[in-house]
Amino acid sequence: MASAQQVRQYLAYWFQLGKGVVTHGGRETLLPRPVIQGNRYSPAFEAIWEKISTPQAGDCYLEGTAQTIAELLTPAWEINPCARCSMPVPLHSPGLPPVLECPCADLSDWPNTNVPPPRAPVDTSNQLLQIRDRLRQSAHHPDHN
Repeated sequence: MASAQQVRQYLAYWFQLGKGVVTHGGRETLLPRPVIQGNRYSPAFEAIWEKISTPQAGDCYLEGTAQTIAELLTPAWEINPCARCSMPVPLHSPGLPPVLECPCADLSDWPNTNVPPPRAPVDTSNQLLQIRDRLRQSAHHPDHN
């Protein structure tokens, strides 16, 4: 089952590659810019997430896919890495592949190892605190080589 956090990350990664969320029967495509701001998702991303993650949103889906956001938030779906490009892609929970391919199928320049891959926000202060704690612990417990 895909968690709301996994679906958010799935969308954020694809937004960074220019894929938007199609809403209102294809009449509108939403694409936040920027997607990440500092160590969190941007207000533009959060506004779109709030708009599309409610039951009133109707059929919203990532460009190039057939699964709605509402469907992805049910136990019938998991988010796993694409075998071709490692980007997150929805799969039926029993392990059956989706009807359509990964959204990367229509990106002629992806995967591209010459550019940084899309990412989730990173809380650098938390990372630094973890490093500090590990260093303190290793100073109190020296290796017995």
